[in-house]
Amino acid sequence: MGVKKFIKTVTKFLKLGEFKDEGKKKSVKELLKKLNKRKRVIKKRLESDLEKKEKKELREEFEIVSVEIKNGKAILFKLYEKKK
Repeated sequence: MGVKKFIKTVTKFLKLGEFKDEGKKKSVKELLKKLNKRKRVIKKRLESDLEKKEKKELREEFEIVSVEIKNGKAILFKLYEKKK
């Protein structure tokens, strides 16, 4: 998956807002910051008392965010490798 497509799909799917057209590395770093923040918020909410259905939805969202963070880190690593 290309960098632009990754940023576009993740921001759209997770409703993280619009991103300015910046450098690829900067955009991916900014996206990773937002994803990590979202992951912490979800983790806190999972620790509280919730209904079974809501907890299941939060776990699914947590897994999706975790996978997207992993993908983002891989893309960022590739971008740094290209530079060398």
